[in-house]
Amino acid sequence: MNSNSSRCRIFQALLGAAAVIAGIGTVPSFAAEKALLWVQPMRDHPVHRLMQAGFLAKCKELGYTCEVVGNPSATNYDVSASIPLAEAALARTQFGAVAVYGPGPEIFPYIGKLGNEGLPVVTWHVLPAEGSVPGLKAATGEDIKAAGANAADAMGQKLGGKGTIALTQGSSNDTENVMSDSFRAEMKAKYPHIKILDTQMEGFEPSAAESKAVGILQANPDVTGAFSTTGNGVQTWSGAARKAGRDVVIIGMDYIRQNLDIIKSGAAYGLVAQPLYEEGAKTAEIGAALAEGKSVPYLNPLPAKVITAADLDPYYKILDSAGQ
Repeated sequence: MNSNSSRCRIFQALLGAAAVIAGIGTVPSFAAEKALLWVQPMRDHPVHRLMQAGFLAKCKELGYTCEVVGNPSATNYDVSASIPLAEAALARTQFGAVAVYGPGPEIFPYIGKLGNEGLPVVTWHVLPAEGSVPGLKAATGEDIKAAGANAADAMGQKLGGKGTIALTQGSSNDTENVMSDSFRAEMKAKYPHIKILDTQMEGFEPSAAESKAVGILQANPDVTGAFSTTGNGVQTWSGAARKAGRDVVIIGMDYIRQNLDIIKSGAAYGLVAQPLYEEGAKTAEIGAALAEGKSVPYLNPLPAKVITAADLDPYYKILDSAGQ
């Protein structure tokens, strides 16, 4: 608690207490600034930018000034490089609440630190159990287990209940691990004759991910389907199938424009329409409520269905509205 923002919060609290004792009312609270901070490592990933677009649009609607910080990369998830940027923002602006992207435990201590400094924190895209992350007041995002099960149902039906599926993740994290586990469980329960290969990490660098997928196809000539739990997975697997000369039923994640275009072209079958823009908007809504001292539910899940070529128009419109 030695940052400028921490000292300002302590000083403001002391002024408020003194004002009450003196009978002259209260000093406007931190929330009077109507400002929210969004902290997101790997800030420039296209999926992350779509989340940010929803956040900033809702901030504007609510009359809040909002700032987005994080290491400026589309491929490197770097918590240690993002925290100093967040601290610099906190030192210059009195934020009423902070949104922290928290898909893994490496950023949980920072959430706890913010909570200890009196700042309400909300996360999105993951739904940690209540009380499991000290300092976290609320979480919003897709129902991760349902999303994995929905992907398995769509894949199983398309494959006719037979075949072999390659399963890849961007990295090992709370979101993708749960989704993969849910995919496997649903497939085992409903399509027991479909084989699923061991999960492999494709990473976030596009060319390396595609090379890994090509290697999987070459090593496994029986693969007829591929499910990726990361935002670039549609691009990874459609490129790999093309290079390997294989016909693969591909389901990935996220309605970024490149992915919609690939689905539209027929190079991939479908994707889980994670409510990315909606998550950002809901995060702003929850953050504003917390900043104003209101009570909010801890868990705020959002639906995520699988969409195919016939379902794309509404998602193109979301991207258009977000300027993407």
